[in-house]
This record gives sequence, structure tokens and C-alpha cells, in this order.
Amino acid sequence: MPAGAVGVSVVILGGAGFVGLNLARALLDRGRSVRLLDRAPPPPPLLRALAAPPDAFALDIGDVTDPACLAAAIRPGTDAVVIAAAVTADAAREAADPGTILAVNLTATVPILDACRRAGVRRVVNLSSAAAYGTADAPILTEELATRPESLYAVTKFASEAVLARLCGHWGLDGVSVRLSAVFGPFERATGLRDTLSPQAQIWAALEAGTPALLPRPGRRDWLYAPDAAEAVARLVAAPRLGSPLYNVSSPAVWPVLAWGERLARARPGSVLRLAEPGETPTISLHGDRDRPPLATARLRDELGWEARHGCEASADAFLDWHTRFREDSR
Repeated sequence: MPAGAVGVSVVILGGAGFVGLNLARALLDRGRSVRLLDRAPPPPPLLRALAAPPDAFALDIGDVTDPACLAAAIRPGTDAVVIAAAVTADAAREAADPGTILAVNLTATVPILDACRRAGVRRVVNLSSAAAYGTADAPILTEELATRPESLYAVTKFASEAVLARLCGHWGLDGVSVRLSAVFGPFERATGLRDTLSPQAQIWAALEAGTPALLPRPGRRDWLYAPDAAEAVARLVAAPRLGSPLYNVSSPAVWPVLAWGERLARARPGSVLRLAEPGETPTISLHGDRDRPPLATARLRDELGWEARHGCEASADAFLDWHTRFREDSR
């Protein structure tokens, strides 16, 4: 894509990831111009699936930890910047390479905000994570709840929220953080920055390969379909004013990923998808040994009228439809 595409109004850092691409699609549908900055481009089939008008879309290859790359992407005239870059690390990567996790998830926040200040950006949206709540003990996780992050990923995402709020106050920037629930859906793929894909992506890969999808438990959670997450973030980008520096983005419904996978498996006769039996090793990771409580969604609903549209069945049907169309368009 041409680096000099005109009319850029929203820059998505880490935009080649699947959340970034869903957000780009939502913004383009609203007539916004979008620039992505990432260390590598999406595969050509995914770029074609984005269906971006050439004069409304640009892709910069660069590192969010490099101030020169940030200055080149976040130019004067940029209306909003969305920080979607993150290393979602497991324990093995934490032990082997903590410096990269800290650099991308936390310390890059400073040069990013400095670039936004220099360019006169109207709003900065930091995509944080429900992982920031950590082991917080409550039946529902509200934005006011005291957090107890444990993993390095969770600690850095929580700290990025505090750094954003503090520096935006010093520098006169309008910044907001968004704690996303467990996101899955279109454009998801292995990029090397997420050590474990969503259970839904793992299930789909197993069904595609004809291998058994064995779950350790039903996996009840407030799963969030990526286009719904993108719609929420797009509204936060566009809102003239926001009443809070922090919003949960999640589905108000809790459902088991096992039921979601069963709906997909019914479309593929002969597929094996079930709970692992005693003595069997699960083939699907549910990102931990317990199901965390759901996120409260009232703040975003009451302020901007947003609520997730896709529950278990609707997201499974939409996911199947997207992959069917993607396969046909990729031929």
C-alpha cells in the first residue's frame, strides 16, 4: 500500500494483528481513513479481505518501539491513534524474553504519546485487557474494582493504563484505556506475538485439519466476537467527549466455548469435538485452569449505547460465513 495515502485520520499501532484489522474494517466502513503501523504486513489474502479503498488506507512497516517509525506514521492531521500493539506472552516467554514484553506493552507508551502530542492528535485509545484484573475476586468485574494482575502481560497492560492516564494529564492529551474481554473471530492467525490463539481459533484449526478438538472443561466466559469489539472501539474513537478514562468491552452474555465449537462441528460431519475424558490430554487450551468472572458492560452501554451483538450461536454462524467467503475470495 502506498505510504503517502492522503486523508489519514486514524492510526492503528500493531494494526496488522487481528483486532487491529477488525478495527480497520469498522473504521473504513464509517468512511474513515486508516493507517496501520506494524513490524510485518498481513498476508495478502487478509489484506484483500479488508477490502480497503486505496485512497483511504495505508500500511507502514515499522516497530512501535522506534520513535522514528512512530513519527512517520503519526503525522500532523492524524485525528486519533489506537494502541493495539502487544506481546501476549505465556510463562515460557516471560522467563526467556521479559525485555521485549516490557518494551512493546509498556515502555513504548511513552514515545507513542510523545508522537501524539507533537502531531496534535485529538484522542488516544489504549487497548488493554481483562487480564489486568488478574485474580480480582468478584462475581462481576467492574471498572472500579481493585486489580490483582499476576502475569507479566497482565502487569504491563495494567501499568500501560496508568502511564497513559498520567502522561495524558501532563501533556494535555485525551486518552482512554479499554479492557477487552477474550476476543476471537475474523483475521485471527499466528503472528508470533500471541503464544496461544483463542480457543475458537484452535477449535477451527482442529476441525480444518480433521484432528480431535478436546477441551479440558466447557470454558464458560464472556467471549467477545472481534467485529463487536471493533464497533465498540470505533465508537470510543468517534465520541466527541468521554466520561471515563477506562471502559470494559465485553459481551453481556456468558456461554461455553464447547457449545460454540459443537455448532461448528455440526457443519462438518465426522468432526470430533468434546470434553477430554479422564486420562486424555486436552488439545485445546483455555488460557488457564479457571474461568474468570465476566466484565461489567454498563458503563459503555449507558454512555455510548454499545452492546455486543453476537452471542454463542450468532458468532459461530458469522464466523463460519466469514471463513466461507474468505476461502472463496482467496482462490
